[in-house]
Amino acid sequence: MPDAALLIIDMQSALLDDAYQAGSCLRRVAGLAERCRFAGVPIVYLRQRLHDLPAGRTDADIHPVLAPRTGDVVLDKDSADSFLDTGLGDLLEELGVRRVIVTGFATEYCVDSTSRSLLSRGYDLVLVSDGHTTPERPLDAAPSAAQVIAHHNTTFSDIQYAGRSITVTPAAQLRFEAARAS
Repeated sequence: MPDAALLIIDMQSALLDDAYQAGSCLRRVAGLAERCRFAGVPIVYLRQRLHDLPAGRTDADIHPVLAPRTGDVVLDKDSADSFLDTGLGDLLEELGVRRVIVTGFATEYCVDSTSRSLLSRGYDLVLVSDGHTTPERPLDAAPSAAQVIAHHNTTFSDIQYAGRSITVTPAAQLRFEAARAS
């Protein structure tokens, strides 16, 4: 069994309406998820409970491009930190995970909070540099969405947690061995 798991954080239709380069990010994460499934790497979806959706909106679920498959796990959450009151830590421990591959929405909130939390809990981090996104900003806003993403990729490339491995890499550069039949 692999020692890694893929987290897909808050990639929900309602949240991605105004996300920076959402379509290309969704396609990259979907491709990565397929490679993980082929290699037997567990996939865990974190889904933000959206209590304030406008009346009539029913798109709080995971975007169809990334729809969970049989064997994937979906955990609901109420906080930016995907470990808080979700059972994620227990699940990763049960699976024997040591390395967590992080993708999702929104870079500076849930992706950042979850990444720091998993490092503090003793996991190694693989941040998929082109596998997270955030809301677009108005043209004159600073920082732009692209700058937020670049800043977080740079921060996690440089930050240190004692005894932890931190890798920031594009989805295409992640390699997995194919799952072996038992």
